[in-house]
Amino acid sequence: MRTLPVGERALLVELGNGEEAQAFHAELLRRRASGALPPVREIVPAARTVLLDGVEDPGRLAALVSGWQVEPQHARAEPVVDIPVRYDGPDLAVVAALWGVEPDDVARIHAGVEFRVAFCGFAPGFGYLTGLPARYEVPRRSTPRTAVPAGSVAVAGTYTGVYPRSSPGGWQLIGNTDVVLWDPAREPAALLSPGTRVRFVPEGPAARSVGRR
Repeated sequence: MRTLPVGERALLVELGNGEEAQAFHAELLRRRASGALPPVREIVPAARTVLLDGVEDPGRLAALVSGWQVEPQHARAEPVVDIPVRYDGPDLAVVAALWGVEPDDVARIHAGVEFRVAFCGFAPGFGYLTGLPARYEVPRRSTPRTAVPAGSVAVAGTYTGVYPRSSPGGWQLIGNTDVVLWDPAREPAALLSPGTRVRFVPEGPAARSVGRR
């Protein structure tokens, strides 16, 4: 763990990897809920860092968090967000070849994982979901698409994501969903937030081959 002051009122905490960052973020939320964390306006997780903004004394907070023993993150009792998916994306065959399986197996593998939102970014409502084993890591497309349809379910690196709106993108598209990821009229507007547990539920032909849970 490394702590770095950011301006006069923020502290950036660098962790060794994504799993440590997620565990540290969860620990911050637990301590804030219990009143054991000094006042912090905003806690923003990223791939391997967590930013604490609106801090009265960054130096004091840095000394405090540096002494924490943070346990690995375990499964929580909160409900899982189910996202129905039609596994018919234009890059399904490409991903299947990279994984060394048949296209139908991509749905089985992907839907068999319980994901967790590590952090959010890129666009409002877009969550970077972890959970796929490292052997299923895939590269981004060599040429990004100028427009990816809203609801596209995609993979890149070790992450899974769902495009909340039409936008350019270079991830590999394996399916699509009708679930609304971002709705300003909803409270909260984002369906997914850091720490949320997510499961993809196959629809259509993939549901028959995979089997509904």
